[in-house]
Amino acid sequence: MDAIVGGIKVEFRLIYEGSLVSNGRPESKQTIRRVFHPQIKCLLDRRPMQHVKESIEKELHKKPPDSIRGFQPVALIRESDMHIVHLEVLLLVPEEPGTMLSQVGDLDNRLKTLLDALRIPKEQEIPENDYPQEVEKPYFYCLLEDDALITSLSVFADRDLREQTDKDKSHTLAIIRIHLEKSITTLRTMTWTC
Repeated sequence: MDAIVGGIKVEFRLIYEGSLVSNGRPESKQTIRRVFHPQIKCLLDRRPMQHVKESIEKELHKKPPDSIRGFQPVALIRESDMHIVHLEVLLLVPEEPGTMLSQVGDLDNRLKTLLDALRIPKEQEIPENDYPQEVEKPYFYCLLEDDALITSLSVFADRDLREQTDKDKSHTLAIIRIHLEKSITTLRTMTWTC
């Protein structure tokens, strides 16, 4: 993780290893979210991110998050913070480069499953009979309030050269590098005059 300079820039990585399917169902996305939650929580508990956690907790004290089937999702990156978010995604898969599209479903839809799992879920994206575990209380941490906050995205797919014994074709090692910068002006905040 890069150091924050006056709250202006930060860089860190999230890692997921497991099934990554095209057009993932709510269960698939929630499984991935559950892998990211402890990583984001760990990030917020370490310097220099502790002040970010304190700021989030102050806001939550004033206005608690909406509960979604018992989960209280909290985003690290919110629209109100006016951040520029760059993601670099490395997908390592157990097949030759170039066959990912034909054998396991197209790359765009697998990537959509991953990006959906980075943001706060919608109510219909929480599987029925799914409730927060103790480690997911009081808050369930997600990276993004909305995936529309991603301002740029680079995706690289390559073959996972580790020995693949019982892994299916959807098995993926995803390493997501997040670059976060404070934006003074964004398209959403600009005033247009003619």
